[in-house]
Amino acid sequence: MPFAAITYDIKPGYEKELAEVFGDFKRVRSSNVRDERGEAAGTILATAVFLRDDTLVRVIEYTGDLDAVARHMATQPGVREVEAKLKPYLTRPRDTDTVEGFVATFRRSLLNTVAQISIRDLPAPA
Repeated sequence: MPFAAITYDIKPGYEKELAEVFGDFKRVRSSNVRDERGEAAGTILATAVFLRDDTLVRVIEYTGDLDAVARHMATQPGVREVEAKLKPYLTRPRDTDTVEGFVATFRRSLLNTVAQISIRDLPAPA
């Protein structure tokens, strides 16, 4: 299963406040991702958030089409709430108020994948 990681440029010194923002996160209504035609396009399997100094990273494990995943996330109330709560802590504004702005920001914030290794990719033992 692939992973995607997106970054947020944040003001240092707000670790406690940022932990609270994500601690209150409301899970997406459904982890099933649909494309613009309403057809199955993937699944969000897991997310994790990491923070150090002035960098926050959200890691998403997913299946399917990453653009569809981003579009799905853009419509989720919990994701929209977190994005709004993060605004005072950002050093670089993020245009996430619309689906189009969220998807464009998601693409710009995406880290390049260097390696993804999982035991699930190994052949089953004989």
